[in-house]
Amino acid sequence: MLPEWAYWSPDKWKGVYSTCSEIVDNKLGWDITDFGSGDFYRKGLTLFTIRNGNWQKKDKIYCEKIMIAEEEQVTPMHFHWNKTEDIINRGGGVLVMELFISKPDNSLSYDLVTVSIDGVLRTVKAGEQLFLKPGQSICLTPRLYHRFYGEKRKGKVLIGEVSMVNDDDRDNMFYDKVGRFPDIEENADPVHLLVNDYPKYL
Repeated sequence: MLPEWAYWSPDKWKGVYSTCSEIVDNKLGWDITDFGSGDFYRKGLTLFTIRNGNWQKKDKIYCEKIMIAEEEQVTPMHFHWNKTEDIINRGGGVLVMELFISKPDNSLSYDLVTVSIDGVLRTVKAGEQLFLKPGQSICLTPRLYHRFYGEKRKGKVLIGEVSMVNDDDRDNMFYDKVGRFPDIEENADPVHLLVNDYPKYL
């Protein structure tokens, strides 16, 4: 279940900034991206940020998201400069994770990677597929490259994220250039707003 405002129409958002500034300023809500690929089901992700802080305001220092990854729908290789996050398979299929340590020049290292899976340390080869079943989680530290997707023929995956403050504008480093917030050519009025729609409608 999501907060009530997840289902507000664009009209419902008008004139509410004074009471909903936390949602708007911290980009809570719907975030659907194809990472600029033009092929959402090959490279894309559906996210909903439930709670998030703001480093500038020094309020909450944590974030929680819920995400959906389809089978073989890739979230591209990236790391976060500052954010530590737990990625949790909340249900559905199997989440596949591939990891690389980043070198000082932000290239990929092929050294072994040691990570915590549900509090248990595990060492894997760089780029090796890690399979997270429902209920399992992995802790990703800053500058640890990762990409993930749902395993083929296992069903879509409901993913949870519990992390430090999320800042998609300044804290992401993608290995290949992507469009984190793609341009949308609208041919119909939106039913619900994406996080990047707030300035336009409020």
